[in-house]
Amino acid sequence: QVQLVESGGGLVQAGDSLKLSCATSARILSPLSTMGWFRQAPGKEREFVGAITWSGGYTLYGSSVKGRFTISRDNGKNTVYLQMNSLKPEDTALYYCAAGVQGLRVGVQAYDYWGQGTQVTVST
Repeated sequence: QVQLVESGGGLVQAGDSLKLSCATSARILSPLSTMGWFRQAPGKEREFVGAITWSGGYTLYGSSVKGRFTISRDNGKNTVYLQMNSLKPEDTALYYCAAGVQGLRVGVQAYDYWGQGTQVTVST
């Protein structure tokens, strides 16, 4: 069974940092894989946060997080990370990890597998 398991969410204050992790099944990973992070706030559409290619480590970020968030991966642990710095209240959302094979894409339809999400809440 394919699994993507996010962890690391929590309640922080504005300006703080938080690091999310996404553990994946080796079965779904290949040199063509791309791992993405998305987020969804109540009443809003799912938003692209960023993505990284499993081979080469190329990255792409959404405009709202560029310069503050960093995606990395540990191939040996089959884990992807999302380092979030200078957090703002508007970053509050349920954060999802996703996996696909269509390269660095921003659309949810480009990702085939999804985790259950981890909640990030940023207070003022």
